[in-house]
Amino acid sequence: MGASELNAASAVTCGFLVLDKPAGLSSHSCVARVRRAYGLKRVGHGGTLDPAVTGVLPIALGPATRLLPYLNGDKRYRGVIQLGVSTDSDDLEGEILARRPVTPLNTTELEAALDRFRGTIQQRPPAVSAVHVNGQRAYKLARAGETVDLPARTISVHQLTLLNWKPVQGQLELEVACSAGTYIRSLARDLGELLGCGGSLASLRRTEALGFQLSQSVSLERLDQEPRPTLVDPLNALAHLPRHALCHEQLQGWRCGRTQVCDPSWVPDSPVVVLTPDGNLAGMARVQDIGALQPRLVLDAAG
Repeated sequence: MGASELNAASAVTCGFLVLDKPAGLSSHSCVARVRRAYGLKRVGHGGTLDPAVTGVLPIALGPATRLLPYLNGDKRYRGVIQLGVSTDSDDLEGEILARRPVTPLNTTELEAALDRFRGTIQQRPPAVSAVHVNGQRAYKLARAGETVDLPARTISVHQLTLLNWKPVQGQLELEVACSAGTYIRSLARDLGELLGCGGSLASLRRTEALGFQLSQSVSLERLDQEPRPTLVDPLNALAHLPRHALCHEQLQGWRCGRTQVCDPSWVPDSPVVVLTPDGNLAGMARVQDIGALQPRLVLDAAG
């Protein structure tokens, strides 16, 4: 898409739609529904949800797809973990591998176990996941019968709150705020292993993702109604980042990709939203060095 098309598209078809994804549909299927509803080819989602998971699925339309890497990657979930059951996918959608009795636990003991998963930790993704292994998705290899041994990754669990504990059923309900790349299925599996009984994710709902809230979401059915849901302005989605407003004398240099002078207090390599003199989105930049701003995404490039 050329610069003139970017500007033309941005007026009506550049922004973010927050879907409340229902169970049973893939994230890809939701993108296809949005593409048909708005008559666009350029549509993408941020933060894949498994088919069984519901809740916040941010979808970018038009040039906003290029802004997805700049959004806040943190997410928040509410989910139920079933102790005593282990599966090949680490959720109850998978094949059951083992059933074991759940050791009697009170909330104090359960909180002590959960504390092992708070903060910055190492976590191994589920074998049935979208992680790439030698150029292929792990879930494809697992479903083909291959053994998938994924290495652990560093993730951050900012908040892990025990909402409810049903000792007779062996079920606990949690609220989790975490960094991008965190798998709640892995949390269920690892908690079960720590307790010696196994565990799987029973249900999950995402309530926040990429800075978007469940309160902003719309249903898939809403896409079939007129008028179509209003898109979230990209500037609102980028509100967590610092902004640099160009003056009229700087605008042409920006459009030609020239480095701009910026606030010397900004941290090198951090992203910055760049605005035109009239306050519209001009693009994205990164702090190249102290006081120097390097263009990375120019929406109205010259030439």
